[in-house]
Formats: sequence, structure tokens, C-alpha cells
Amino acid sequence: MIEHVHKHIISELGQNARTDIIFVLTSILLNLISLSVNSGFVNKSRTDSTYLIVMFLFVALIIVVNLVAIFGLLKGKQTRSKLLNGLLSMYKDQNVEKYYDSSLISNYNTRYNLFILVVVITGVVSIVVPFIIR
Repeated sequence: MIEHVHKHIISELGQNARTDIIFVLTSILLNLISLSVNSGFVNKSRTDSTYLIVMFLFVALIIVVNLVAIFGLLKGKQTRSKLLNGLLSMYKDQNVEKYYDSSLISNYNTRYNLFILVVVITGVVSIVVPFIIR
């Protein structure tokens, strides 16, 4: 039974990592596309208010998608921490905890913080740059 639980936890960790990758890549891709589109609309937005409205709609989209990505990453961070703590408990019970360094949990937390920082920075840049150009 322990082997089954171990495989299940490892599987959940893999699913967690794939979900986190989707959140990060989606938000960064949207940020870069929005940066390009809004930068392209800058000249036209000076004379046609429709383009300015579209720019603000892209800003709203950026904010919503980035908030969803950040919330998803925070939940992924919590989930990974819980799964790894369960794995460590299982390893202690089986007397094999020396093979898994528990400091890896803090390394994962740092990695999540860096992912969130990248999402936030690309989001801010994709919002601010077109309006500075304008």
C-alpha cells in the first residue's frame, strides 16, 4: 500500500508541475502579445479613441489573466509543500528520509516566488510600456 501512496504523491507532484508551467507560459505569452498589440495601437490611439479603448481592454485582460496565474501559482506552491511534507513523513516512517534533503522544500518555495515575480514584471511592462510610448 505504501508503494501505491508513494506513486500517487509522485504523480500529483508531476501534475502540479505541469499545471504551473501552463500558468507561467500562458501569462507570459499573453503579456508579450498584449505588449506587441498595444504598442502597435499607440499611433492610432492618438487620433482614434476606439484604439485607446481596445488598449484598455487588453490591460484588463492582462490584469485578470495575471491574477489567475498568480493565484494558481500560490495554490500550486501550497499543494507542492503539502505533498512534499507527506512524502517526507512517509520517508521518515520507512527510515529512508536521509535520501531526500528537506531543504528542497524551501528551494521550491523560492522557485515559485521567482515564477510569480516574472509574471508580475512582464505584466507590468506589458501595461506600462505602450502608455509611455503614447
